[in-house]
Amino acid sequence: MSEKKQDDIFPPEPYHVEYIDKDQGVIDQDAVFGEITEEGPNYRNVGWLGTTALMMKTQIGLGVLSIPLAFDTLGLIPGVIVLCAIAVITTWSDYIVGVFKLRHREVYGIDDTGALMFGYPGRVLLGGAFCLYWTFVAGSGMLGVSISLNAVSTHGACTAVFVAVAAIVGFMLASIQTLARISWIAWVGLFGILTAIFIVTIAVGLQERPYAAPQEGVWVSDYKLIASPTFTQAITAVSSIVFAYAGTPAFFSIVSEMREPRHYTRSLVICQSVVTATYIAIGCVVYYFCGSYVASPALGSAGPTVKKISYGFALPGLLMTTLLVIHLPAKYLFIRILQGSRHLTANTTIHWATWLGCTSGIAIIAYIIASAIPVFNDLVSLVGALLGTLMSFQPMGCMWLYDNWSKGKISKSPKWIFMVFWSGFVILSGTFLMVGGTYGSVVSIIDSYKKSGGSAAWSCADNSNSV
Repeated sequence: MSEKKQDDIFPPEPYHVEYIDKDQGVIDQDAVFGEITEEGPNYRNVGWLGTTALMMKTQIGLGVLSIPLAFDTLGLIPGVIVLCAIAVITTWSDYIVGVFKLRHREVYGIDDTGALMFGYPGRVLLGGAFCLYWTFVAGSGMLGVSISLNAVSTHGACTAVFVAVAAIVGFMLASIQTLARISWIAWVGLFGILTAIFIVTIAVGLQERPYAAPQEGVWVSDYKLIASPTFTQAITAVSSIVFAYAGTPAFFSIVSEMREPRHYTRSLVICQSVVTATYIAIGCVVYYFCGSYVASPALGSAGPTVKKISYGFALPGLLMTTLLVIHLPAKYLFIRILQGSRHLTANTTIHWATWLGCTSGIAIIAYIIASAIPVFNDLVSLVGALLGTLMSFQPMGCMWLYDNWSKGKISKSPKWIFMVFWSGFVILSGTFLMVGGTYGSVVSIIDSYKKSGGSAAWSCADNSNSV
């Protein structure tokens, strides 16, 4: 890439200013955090390896365990094609996050991009969507931890107690102030969840048949290369794959805390390559051996013993997911409350009271949502389809057009024309998936109520039995 083109993507001016005068304790000046001092937390201290771990952990969670079931709905070949298509679109969206951040240094969250492009309504819409989305995902993470604890302990306590334990531990870990200090935990969590997934993948390949399949007679996997789902079934399956890639809105917060944001793309390429390869491998192998008898999440596909072992390894990863998705909306609120004040980067009483108030507030709301709302899993699917898609597709297409539309007035080059059409496609496809996925989720909620009336609030029932 030529120097001119490089500077066109990454502005040549320095991202932040370093101060030599240590007498006043100022070591950095950031467009978002203001003065970063030696006496307070350093919010600009995540290296590119730590960034890679944080990115991968926002993507790889229990979402990957729903991919074999999505393949069962769509068929193996359409499932892989859809997964690769979504991987390409979301990777481009993630890349645009880094480019936009370098061009607009004052941007911290997706709401800032909304404010630049659409004014105050854009800030309110995307900021509210960001907080609501991650709070619901935090509730889902707490339920994931409770499933793991139930599986490992053979329902050793009331599920409501396990959810409360997940909320308390999640709050304590999420209160670590900076992503730099969290990044090493992300590596531990990533190792745990990947180990659990590969244990199940190997187990279903070695076993004669999946645990849920008939245990007598000859059994042959009933996997389908091409399936014939209804529209509702198909769009719900596609939405579950989109949800597995819907860590995009978190990437704004992650790049804002990088020591050198110009290394963002390096971390992104590694993240998306590993994530996509893992999704394809897990989805294809587990579905090939289990067919329609795949469990969702897939950790239960190989029987009780393997389920215990895999959930034991997965527990650190599920805890990491919970702490991260509590930390992200809490950090967003914290910065919005204290931005422009010296309390943002100084260890004052107001600083700590605000920070702990934000983390505890998100944790409590997520706990109440997870415990009190019937048909919670379907509700998470609804929020994922409505808000996760909204923040992973449409804003990024608009962001490219915002930064590059004026160039077309000077010269409509073939590259510019292609990118205009591409950005429009991302916006339109995201809108279609958002509307279709929301419709599919609403239908699923209605069907769930018709069958069982939903789950009880603060239930003690073993939620690992179905998985």
